[in-house]
Amino acid sequence: MTKVFTAEEVAKHTSADSCWVVLHGHVYDVTNFLPHHPGGSKIILQLSGRDATAEFDPIHPPGTLEEHLKPEAKLGVVDPESLKKLHAPRGKPIQEEHRPPPPPLDTLLNMDDIEAAAKTQISKKCWAYYYSAADDLYSKSLNNLAYRQILLRPRVFVDVTRHFSTSTTILGGRYRLPTPLYVSPAAMARLAHPDGEAGIQRGISRFGALQIVSHNASMTPEQIAAAAPEGQILGWQIYVQTDRAKSERMLQRINAMKDKYRFIVLTLDAPVPSKREHDERAGIEARLAFESAASSPASQSQSGKPDPNAGVGKQLFFGTAADLTWTTTLPWLSQHTDLPIVLKGVQTHEDAFLAARYSRAHPEWNLAGVILSNHGGRSLDTAPPAVHTLLEIRKYCPEVFETIDVWVDGGVRRGTDVVKALCLGAKAVGVGRAALWGLGAGGERGVGRVFEILQGEIETCMKMLGARSLSELGPRFINTRAVERDIFDGDSGLDRSGLWEPPSKSKL
Repeated sequence: MTKVFTAEEVAKHTSADSCWVVLHGHVYDVTNFLPHHPGGSKIILQLSGRDATAEFDPIHPPGTLEEHLKPEAKLGVVDPESLKKLHAPRGKPIQEEHRPPPPPLDTLLNMDDIEAAAKTQISKKCWAYYYSAADDLYSKSLNNLAYRQILLRPRVFVDVTRHFSTSTTILGGRYRLPTPLYVSPAAMARLAHPDGEAGIQRGISRFGALQIVSHNASMTPEQIAAAAPEGQILGWQIYVQTDRAKSERMLQRINAMKDKYRFIVLTLDAPVPSKREHDERAGIEARLAFESAASSPASQSQSGKPDPNAGVGKQLFFGTAADLTWTTTLPWLSQHTDLPIVLKGVQTHEDAFLAARYSRAHPEWNLAGVILSNHGGRSLDTAPPAVHTLLEIRKYCPEVFETIDVWVDGGVRRGTDVVKALCLGAKAVGVGRAALWGLGAGGERGVGRVFEILQGEIETCMKMLGARSLSELGPRFINTRAVERDIFDGDSGLDRSGLWEPPSKSKL
């Protein structure tokens, strides 16, 4: 018979020696798990002795408890009448954030409108995690500024009323997509809206766009795949774990859904956690609020030392491997999946060249492409925007475009940004924050509105330029001179021996 606990009984267990929490009405003893929690023990202790469902659910996919806790840790249930007492923090309750009704989605005309609307609907914790970037946010700002600095060169007397298309092929022609616009890995979507990552999938499905599902998704890959209509293409992002067995188990799950997950995205631009001050500050403020509301002085921080796990970003990073190499990681990955592999986080022409070189030298690795990305400015501040790396590749090793797919993300806020990247050789262009802001502004319909706006702007831009298909786009439609002066200007640093014929003429 299931044991029933009162709120008073649960509230007694708030220390590292005996820590209980309530989740979905069930009482769990998480004492033994405290030292192993990815976000550190402090965050669990802040929620101890009460109902932590509201804090737990948005950032943990179903199955998390079963994966990390032994069956005996589930002690019983809490008395329903007592449950209401556990919903509020001990002591003085924390004031709820007031949220106005969401604006009608058809009144939102651009990404600035979408982001502003989302900010009124989501929690401060959610906003800080999505908005934050590394250090001074310079790379985050430059990502978009670089697009602004590229000018368009429209042609006239072109009939754009017939045979117009924005379709593209990816991964060596394996798949055709109606649009080059895709969703980059975007973690913790349920922080913004209960629709979560599945809502993003449903929101973009009418555009036939692909979604790369985050390794740190707040829903299971199975749940997200179930939301995808027949023929929809998904990719799975992987952060290789220090415990490789965890990554291998996840790859087994993805391999079992090859009808939906068609490729693997290996993220490489975050070997260590970065400093994202908005995110960290929100975590500190939440901790102080809990400590202020706590009835026991013992629960308050006494060390005066900074919390190394403040913020959602650092909590998610726990367990990520920093020992990846070309010649150890790629063979290992190819042993555990036969899906095409795309490398995310390439930020120099040298690494793009190496990716193409290894793709040719080791076809068994199934290395199909790279994503030029600085993690939305969230990893290393002052790292170059994708546009700079695109221009570097065109200058030093244009043969890369003929060998593997080159995708980009970061800083895209207009359809014109997408078209400019395509003119420089990108096969596909991703948005991350825009999808999350759309979700926050209106759930899956908000995501649909984001893609409606951007896809409309892509089509308008192409027609204004006089291009009827993506194959007609090229560097003569843009003026990149203002950006070229800021890209790397040293020697190529490339060893082409035994790989290609002498380098072809620069495409700049």
